[in-house]
Amino acid sequence: MAEPHLRAADSDRAAVAATLGRAMSEGRLTVAEYDERLGRAYAARTFGELAELTTDLPAPAPRPAPARSAHPVPACGSRGFGGTHQAVHQAAWVSWSSTAVIVLLVWGITSLASGEFLYFWPFWVIVPWGAVLLMGRLGERAQRRISG
Repeated sequence: MAEPHLRAADSDRAAVAATLGRAMSEGRLTVAEYDERLGRAYAARTFGELAELTTDLPAPAPRPAPARSAHPVPACGSRGFGGTHQAVHQAAWVSWSSTAVIVLLVWGITSLASGEFLYFWPFWVIVPWGAVLLMGRLGERAQRRISG
């Protein structure tokens, strides 16, 4: 902390409050002690007054570095969303086909309910989406042939 006689800011008081909260959750302070110290923290004017509230508490342990995987997964790059090209394409086609079945069922049920074949609006869902998937797949195959 800075020199004890210097004025503390709201962010300094909030940092001490967070330290006190961690100490209470770890069982180092009772609820009554926490409440008393928290009130004093928000009433503190100087760094010295804030320091008094945490002198009997251990310094927070440094956070361990995140573990690195032996097999890093590229983000949305050459292998899609962490999977193979095949898995990504398969998931896209499964989504397309399940949506196609749903819109065909909706169209069929509404046609049966009305007693006549209604305008075939599922075309505008199924065909463009399928064309985009197909073009993407064909373009990728061509790219693989070019790159070897």
